Amino acid sequence: MTALDGPGPVARLMWTCYEPVHAVTYFHPRARAAYEAAGLRGFWRGYFAGRAAPLGPVGPAPVIATFFTFAPHVVTRALPAVWQLATPEEALRARLTGAVQALAELTYELPERHLAEAAELLEVAAEAVGAAPGRVLGAANAALPRGDYPLARLWQAATTLREHRGDGHVAALVAADLDPAEALAWRAATGLAPQPLLRRGWSAQELTQARDRLVARGWLTTTTTTPDAPTPTPPPSTPPPTAARPPPTGNPALPASPRPMAFPPSSAGPPSVAGSVSRRSRMPPTRRPPAPGKPLTPSPSAASVLS
Repeated sequence: MTALDGPGPVARLMWTCYEPVHAVTYFHPRARAAYEAAGLRGFWRGYFAGRAAPLGPVGPAPVIATFFTFAPHVVTRALPAVWQLATPEEALRARLTGAVQALAELTYELPERHLAEAAELLEVAAEAVGAAPGRVLGAANAALPRGDYPLARLWQAATTLREHRGDGHVAALVAADLDPAEALAWRAATGLAPQPLLRRGWSAQELTQARDRLVARGWLTTTTTTPDAPTPTPPPSTPPPTAARPPPTGNPALPASPRPMAFPPSSAGPPSVAGSVSRRSRMPPTRRPPAPGKPLTPSPSAASVLS
């Protein structure tokens, strides 16, 4: 086992553990179905409504600032229009319902005590960061009521930590005087994420211009690339470049054309909320779920997270 020296490696190791827990809300079929049942059809409606809902019925400006890396026109297509389809309270209920259902399917064979212990440990970490100054999304998620069930508590704590970490990234980028397009161009050039992820509404020309600004500042060399830019061919005498490091295992990167991740196959249609949060009624593979397209049925147990 390799020793982890300093807070940086430990923080990143923690992220690789709790990020997949949070990310089911974007990529698992049951989470997507929960958003659609709330009237939020299409990946980006669910994404922006679910992630922005802790802030309340905000317009595009706060989301452009806090999400940071999206081109403004992508955000303005979703906000504030999504609040006419679902209120923030309804979006919060849908995202928690879908996340709990997804985690119930993925953790069906795990003992309840293990899930409860994991939730308690993550809650300790989430409470430690709390409403840290300057961490807008982290604080907004930390302020939400705690769930009554281990999976709801586990997902909410993971989400608080994830958004707290993202807030720190934004603060670091602002302190370094990097704009959103420059941040994505630099990340693409250093191979920290798949290039299709990094578009987020920015054109190839905008990203190329951002790369050029980074070259002028000395952050990149002229041989680095941006999304959709051709990879330069080195001279014959130059050794082949080292392959870009792939993203960490479990990092559910957001694709340019969102597709569900390779979670275990799920049966068609979402189960009831009550069935997803009860240990006795976590959906075994042999249980027949409701017919496809059947709306979710909120229960008092799941709604308690928001009350």
